[in-house]
Amino acid sequence: MAVLNGFLDIVRTIRVNDVIDMAIMAFIFYKVLYFLARTGTGRVLKGILFLVVVLLLARALDLYMVNYIFGKTFELGILALLVIFQPEVRSLLEKVGGITKYISTRSSPREVENAIGQVVLACRDLSATKTGALIVFERDNTLEEPVKTGTLIHADVKAELLKNIFYPNTPLHDGAVIIRGGRIEAASCMLPLTTQTHLSRELGMRHRAGIGMSENSDAVVVVVSEETGSISVAVEGILKRHLTEETFERILRNELLTDSEENQPKLKTLAQNMFMKGRNDGKN
Repeated sequence: MAVLNGFLDIVRTIRVNDVIDMAIMAFIFYKVLYFLARTGTGRVLKGILFLVVVLLLARALDLYMVNYIFGKTFELGILALLVIFQPEVRSLLEKVGGITKYISTRSSPREVENAIGQVVLACRDLSATKTGALIVFERDNTLEEPVKTGTLIHADVKAELLKNIFYPNTPLHDGAVIIRGGRIEAASCMLPLTTQTHLSRELGMRHRAGIGMSENSDAVVVVVSEETGSISVAVEGILKRHLTEETFERILRNELLTDSEENQPKLKTLAQNMFMKGRNDGKN
Protein backbone atom coordinates (compact mmCIF):
# COMPACT_ATOMS: atom_id res chain seq x y z
CA MET A 1 0.00 0.00 0.00
CA ALA A 2 2.88 2.35 0.74
CA VAL A 3 4.31 1.72 -2.71
CA LEU A 4 0.89 2.19 -4.32
CA ASN A 5 0.27 5.43 -2.41
CA GLY A 6 3.69 6.71 -3.41
CA PHE A 7 2.95 5.88 -7.05
CA LEU A 8 -0.43 7.66 -6.86
CA ASP A 9 1.25 10.70 -5.33
CA ILE A 10 3.62 10.85 -8.28
CA VAL A 11 0.74 10.46 -10.75
CA ARG A 12 -1.15 13.34 -9.11
CA THR A 13 1.82 15.65 -9.70
CA ILE A 14 1.73 15.04 -13.47
CA ARG A 15 0.29 18.00 -15.35
CA VAL A 16 -1.13 18.18 -18.85
CA ASN A 17 1.98 20.08 -19.89
CA ASP A 18 4.12 17.18 -18.67
CA VAL A 19 2.15 14.72 -20.81
CA ILE A 20 2.53 16.95 -23.87
CA ASP A 21 6.24 17.37 -23.12
CA MET A 22 6.80 13.60 -22.88
CA ALA A 23 4.75 12.95 -26.02
CA ILE A 24 6.82 15.46 -28.02
CA MET A 25 10.12 14.00 -26.81
CA ALA A 26 8.94 10.44 -27.49
CA PHE A 27 7.94 11.44 -31.01
CA ILE A 28 11.32 13.13 -31.61
CA PHE A 29 13.25 10.11 -30.31
CA TYR A 30 11.16 7.78 -32.47
CA LYS A 31 11.78 9.86 -35.58
CA VAL A 32 15.51 10.08 -34.89
CA LEU A 33 15.83 6.33 -34.33
CA TYR A 34 13.71 5.58 -37.40
CA PHE A 35 15.83 7.98 -39.48
CA LEU A 36 19.09 6.42 -38.26
CA ALA A 37 17.86 2.87 -38.85
CA ARG A 38 16.64 3.67 -42.36
CA THR A 39 19.76 5.56 -43.49
CA GLY A 40 22.22 3.04 -42.05
CA THR A 41 24.02 5.59 -39.85
CA GLY A 42 23.34 3.56 -36.72
CA ARG A 43 26.65 1.70 -37.14
CA VAL A 44 28.54 4.99 -37.10
CA LEU A 45 26.75 6.06 -33.92
CA LYS A 46 27.64 2.74 -32.30
CA GLY A 47 31.28 3.47 -33.05
CA ILE A 48 30.97 6.95 -31.53
CA LEU A 49 29.29 5.54 -28.41
CA PHE A 50 32.11 3.00 -28.09
CA LEU A 51 34.68 5.80 -28.16
CA VAL A 52 32.72 7.71 -25.51
CA VAL A 53 32.73 4.63 -23.26
CA VAL A 54 36.49 4.27 -23.76
CA LEU A 55 36.97 7.92 -22.82
CA LEU A 56 34.89 7.52 -19.64
CA LEU A 57 36.82 4.39 -18.67
CA ALA A 58 40.11 6.18 -19.33
CA ARG A 59 39.10 8.97 -16.99
CA ALA A 60 37.87 6.53 -14.34
CA LEU A 61 41.09 4.47 -14.50
CA ASP A 62 43.27 7.60 -14.76
CA LEU A 63 44.84 6.56 -18.09
CA TYR A 64 46.62 9.80 -18.90
CA MET A 65 47.62 9.26 -22.55
CA VAL A 66 44.31 7.74 -23.63
CA ASN A 67 42.39 10.41 -21.78
CA TYR A 68 44.49 13.18 -23.34
CA ILE A 69 44.18 11.89 -26.94
CA PHE A 70 40.46 11.16 -26.76
CA GLY A 71 39.80 14.42 -24.93
CA LYS A 72 41.49 16.44 -27.69
CA THR A 73 39.61 14.43 -30.31
CA PHE A 74 36.20 15.14 -28.80
CA GLU A 75 36.92 18.85 -28.64
CA LEU A 76 36.29 18.82 -32.39
CA GLY A 77 33.47 16.30 -32.08
CA ILE A 78 30.66 18.62 -33.17
CA LEU A 79 32.49 19.62 -36.35
CA ALA A 80 33.38 15.99 -37.07
CA LEU A 81 29.75 14.92 -36.67
CA LEU A 82 28.60 17.62 -39.08
CA VAL A 83 31.15 16.43 -41.64
CA ILE A 84 30.36 12.73 -41.18
CA PHE A 85 26.59 13.15 -41.22
CA GLN A 86 26.47 15.97 -43.77
CA PRO A 87 24.11 14.14 -46.21
CA GLU A 88 21.82 13.03 -43.37
CA VAL A 89 21.77 16.48 -41.75
CA ARG A 90 21.00 18.10 -45.08
CA SER A 91 18.19 15.62 -45.75
CA LEU A 92 16.71 16.25 -42.29
CA LEU A 93 16.85 20.03 -42.73
CA GLU A 94 15.24 19.76 -46.16
CA LYS A 95 12.37 17.79 -44.67
CA VAL A 96 11.94 20.34 -41.90
CA GLY A 97 12.12 23.16 -44.44
CA GLY A 98 9.32 21.57 -46.43
CA ILE A 99 6.91 22.44 -43.61
CA THR A 100 7.34 26.14 -44.40
CA LYS A 101 5.83 25.87 -47.86
CA TYR A 102 2.88 28.18 -48.43
CA ILE A 103 -0.52 26.54 -48.55
CA SER A 104 -1.29 28.54 -51.70
CA THR A 105 1.33 26.62 -53.65
CA ARG A 106 -0.40 23.32 -53.06
CA SER A 107 -2.37 21.88 -55.91
CA SER A 108 -6.10 21.30 -55.82
CA PRO A 109 -7.49 17.77 -55.40
CA ARG A 110 -8.80 17.87 -58.96
CA GLU A 111 -5.33 18.61 -60.36
CA VAL A 112 -3.80 15.81 -58.30
CA GLU A 113 -6.49 13.34 -59.38
CA ASN A 114 -5.92 14.27 -63.01
CA ALA A 115 -2.17 13.80 -62.61
CA ILE A 116 -2.66 10.41 -60.96
CA GLY A 117 -5.01 9.25 -63.73
CA GLN A 118 -2.67 10.35 -66.51
CA VAL A 119 0.37 8.78 -64.84
CA VAL A 120 -1.49 5.49 -64.40
CA LEU A 121 -2.48 5.47 -68.08
CA ALA A 122 1.07 6.32 -69.19
CA CYS A 123 2.67 3.69 -66.95
CA ARG A 124 0.24 1.05 -68.17
CA ASP A 125 1.35 1.61 -71.77
CA LEU A 126 5.02 1.99 -70.83
CA SER A 127 4.83 -1.28 -68.90
CA ALA A 128 3.28 -3.07 -71.86
CA THR A 129 6.15 -1.97 -74.14
CA LYS A 130 8.84 -2.41 -71.43
CA THR A 131 9.84 1.23 -71.66
CA GLY A 132 11.72 2.44 -68.60
CA ALA A 133 10.32 5.43 -66.71
CA LEU A 134 11.02 7.37 -63.53
CA ILE A 135 8.33 9.78 -62.24
CA VAL A 136 8.51 11.77 -59.00
CA PHE A 137 5.50 13.31 -57.25
CA GLU A 138 6.67 16.21 -55.11
CA ARG A 139 4.87 16.65 -51.80
CA ASP A 140 5.83 18.92 -48.88
CA ASN A 141 9.60 18.78 -49.41
CA THR A 142 10.65 20.98 -52.32
CA LEU A 143 12.85 19.27 -54.92
CA GLU A 144 14.70 22.31 -56.24
CA GLU A 145 18.07 20.58 -56.51
CA PRO A 146 16.84 17.72 -58.76
CA VAL A 147 14.76 20.18 -60.80
CA LYS A 148 17.86 22.29 -61.51
CA THR A 149 19.59 19.25 -63.05
CA GLY A 150 16.82 18.75 -65.63
CA THR A 151 14.94 20.64 -68.31
CA LEU A 152 12.00 22.77 -67.26
CA ILE A 153 8.70 21.76 -68.85
CA HIS A 154 5.85 23.54 -67.00
CA ALA A 155 3.14 21.50 -68.73
CA ASP A 156 -0.05 19.73 -67.78
CA VAL A 157 0.31 16.06 -66.95
CA LYS A 158 -0.73 14.09 -70.04
CA ALA A 159 -0.18 10.40 -70.68
CA GLU A 160 0.90 11.10 -74.27
CA LEU A 161 3.49 13.63 -73.12
CA LEU A 162 4.93 11.25 -70.53
CA LYS A 163 5.17 8.44 -73.06
CA ASN A 164 6.88 10.76 -75.51
CA ILE A 165 9.40 11.89 -72.87
CA PHE A 166 10.41 8.35 -71.94
CA TYR A 167 10.44 7.02 -75.51
CA PRO A 168 13.92 5.49 -76.08
CA ASN A 169 16.63 7.72 -77.54
CA THR A 170 14.64 10.94 -77.15
CA PRO A 171 16.56 13.90 -75.64
CA LEU A 172 14.72 13.75 -72.29
CA HIS A 173 14.19 10.02 -71.80
CA ASP A 174 17.20 9.56 -69.50
CA GLY A 175 16.37 10.81 -66.02
CA ALA A 176 13.27 11.53 -63.98
CA VAL A 177 10.14 13.58 -64.54
CA ILE A 178 9.19 15.68 -61.52
CA ILE A 179 5.51 16.53 -61.01
CA ARG A 180 4.83 19.57 -58.84
CA GLY A 181 1.40 20.91 -58.03
CA GLY A 182 -0.33 18.60 -60.48
CA ARG A 183 1.90 19.75 -63.38
CA ILE A 184 5.09 18.47 -64.96
CA GLU A 185 7.80 20.77 -63.60
CA ALA A 186 10.88 19.27 -65.27
CA ALA A 187 12.20 16.22 -67.11
CA SER A 188 15.57 14.47 -67.44
CA CYS A 189 16.32 15.21 -63.77
CA MET A 190 19.09 13.45 -61.86
CA LEU A 191 18.15 11.81 -58.56
CA PRO A 192 20.36 10.72 -55.64
CA LEU A 193 21.09 7.00 -55.44
CA THR A 194 20.24 5.03 -52.36
CA THR A 195 22.98 4.02 -49.94
CA GLN A 196 21.26 0.75 -49.03
CA THR A 197 23.51 -2.26 -49.59
CA HIS A 198 21.00 -5.08 -49.09
CA LEU A 199 18.92 -4.44 -52.20
CA SER A 200 18.27 -7.14 -54.77
CA ARG A 201 20.66 -7.30 -57.69
CA GLU A 202 17.64 -7.26 -59.97
CA LEU A 203 17.15 -3.57 -59.20
CA GLY A 204 18.83 -1.26 -61.70
CA MET A 205 19.81 2.39 -61.55
CA ARG A 206 16.21 3.63 -61.95
CA HIS A 207 15.03 1.68 -58.93
CA ARG A 208 18.05 2.74 -56.84
CA ALA A 209 17.51 6.37 -57.82
CA GLY A 210 13.82 6.10 -56.97
CA ILE A 211 14.57 4.63 -53.54
CA GLY A 212 17.25 7.26 -52.95
CA MET A 213 14.85 10.08 -53.80
CA SER A 214 12.23 8.69 -51.42
CA GLU A 215 14.85 8.40 -48.68
CA ASN A 216 15.94 12.02 -49.03
CA SER A 217 12.44 13.51 -49.24
CA ASP A 218 8.78 12.71 -48.74
CA ALA A 219 8.28 12.34 -52.49
CA VAL A 220 6.36 9.45 -54.06
CA VAL A 221 8.46 7.90 -56.83
CA VAL A 222 7.13 5.71 -59.64
CA VAL A 223 9.46 3.35 -61.49
CA VAL A 224 8.74 1.32 -64.62
CA SER A 225 11.31 -1.39 -65.26
CA GLU A 226 12.91 -1.50 -68.67
CA GLU A 227 13.78 -5.20 -68.27
CA THR A 228 10.48 -6.62 -66.99
CA GLY A 229 7.98 -3.80 -67.48
CA SER A 230 6.87 -4.09 -63.86
CA ILE A 231 5.60 -1.00 -62.05
CA SER A 232 7.01 -0.06 -58.64
CA VAL A 233 6.43 2.75 -56.14
CA ALA A 234 9.01 4.00 -53.62
CA VAL A 235 7.90 5.82 -50.46
CA GLU A 236 10.14 6.63 -47.47
CA GLY A 237 12.88 4.32 -48.72
CA ILE A 238 10.55 1.33 -49.17
CA LEU A 239 9.98 -0.05 -52.68
CA LYS A 240 6.72 -1.79 -53.54
CA ARG A 241 7.25 -3.88 -56.67
CA HIS A 242 5.24 -5.76 -59.30
CA LEU A 243 2.07 -3.74 -58.82
CA THR A 244 -1.11 -4.28 -60.76
CA GLU A 245 -2.79 -1.26 -62.33
CA GLU A 246 -5.48 -1.18 -59.63
CA THR A 247 -2.99 -1.49 -56.76
CA PHE A 248 -0.73 1.10 -58.36
CA GLU A 249 -3.52 3.66 -58.63
CA ARG A 250 -4.73 2.94 -55.10
CA ILE A 251 -1.25 3.54 -53.66
CA LEU A 252 -0.92 6.85 -55.49
CA ARG A 253 -4.31 8.01 -54.28
CA ASN A 254 -3.59 6.97 -50.69
CA GLU A 255 -0.24 8.76 -50.68
CA LEU A 256 -1.10 11.90 -52.65
CA LEU A 257 -4.69 12.60 -51.63
CA THR A 258 -5.47 13.34 -47.99
CA ASP A 259 -8.60 12.01 -46.36
CA SER A 260 -10.14 15.47 -46.34
CA GLU A 261 -9.51 15.92 -50.04
CA GLU A 262 -10.90 12.51 -50.91
CA ASN A 263 -13.99 13.03 -48.76
CA GLN A 264 -14.61 16.60 -49.89
CA PRO A 265 -16.85 15.62 -52.85
CA LYS A 266 -18.69 13.12 -50.64
CA LEU A 267 -19.28 15.73 -47.93
CA LYS A 268 -20.47 18.22 -50.52
CA THR A 269 -22.93 15.70 -51.96
CA LEU A 270 -24.13 14.77 -48.48
CA ALA A 271 -24.70 18.44 -47.58
CA GLN A 272 -26.62 19.01 -50.80
CA ASN A 273 -28.82 15.97 -50.14
CA MET A 274 -29.55 17.13 -46.60
CA PHE A 275 -30.38 20.61 -47.86
CA MET A 276 -32.75 19.28 -50.53
CA LYS A 277 -34.36 16.93 -48.01
CA GLY A 278 -34.95 19.85 -45.64
CA ARG A 279 -36.58 21.87 -48.39
CA ASN A 280 -38.82 18.97 -49.37
CA ASP A 281 -39.82 18.37 -45.75
CA GLY A 282 -40.65 22.06 -45.41
CA LYS A 283 -42.86 21.94 -48.46
CA ASN A 284 -44.62 18.86 -47.20
